[in-house]
Amino acid sequence: MRRIGWVVAVVMSVAAAAVAQDAVKVVKQAEPKALIVEVTVPATQAEVWKAFTTSEGLSTWLTPGAVVDLREGGEWTAHYPGGHTGGGTIVSFVPMREMTLRAMAPEQFPHVREERTTAKFEFVPQGNATLVRLTQTGWKSGEEWDNAYEYLAKGNPELLEQLRRRFVSGPIDWKKEWGMQ
Repeated sequence: MRRIGWVVAVVMSVAAAAVAQDAVKVVKQAEPKALIVEVTVPATQAEVWKAFTTSEGLSTWLTPGAVVDLREGGEWTAHYPGGHTGGGTIVSFVPMREMTLRAMAPEQFPHVREERTTAKFEFVPQGNATLVRLTQTGWKSGEEWDNAYEYLAKGNPELLEQLRRRFVSGPIDWKKEWGMQ
C-alpha cells in the first residue's frame, strides 16, 4: 500500500511539473533579437501589479528582502543568499500596465551585466487572470552575449513560473523553499 501511495505522489508531482512547464511560453526572436516570455497568472491585474511593483509583494515570490522603488531611476532588485543580486533599474512604468527595466544579467556575464538589456514587463487583464509578458531586447553580438541570452531563455521562464506559482499556492515559504531552519 505504501508503494502505491509513493507512485501516486510521483505521478502527481510529474503532472504538476508538466502543467507548470506548459504554463510558460518562450519565443526566441531572431530579428531583431529578443527573448519573449509569457505566463498567465490566476490573479487580477491589480494583485499581480502589487506583487511585482512593491517590495512586500516581490518578496512573496522572488526572494525575501527584495527592493522596489517604483519611480523612474528606482531600483527593482532581488537580493539572493550569498550576496548575489538580480533585477535592474526602472526606466519607465505605466501603472497596472507595464514596467521597463535596464536589466542586469547574472554575475557570470560581467560585460552584459554592465551594459544591460531592456526588459519590458506587460500586464494584460484576462478576466480574473493576468497575462504577464516579458520582452527582453538590447542584445549585442559576441560569445558572452549569446551565452547570457541562452541562460536567460531558461531562467526568465522560471522567474515567471515562480510568479504564477505564488498565486496558485500562496506566498513562498522561503525557509522551506531554500531548506533553511
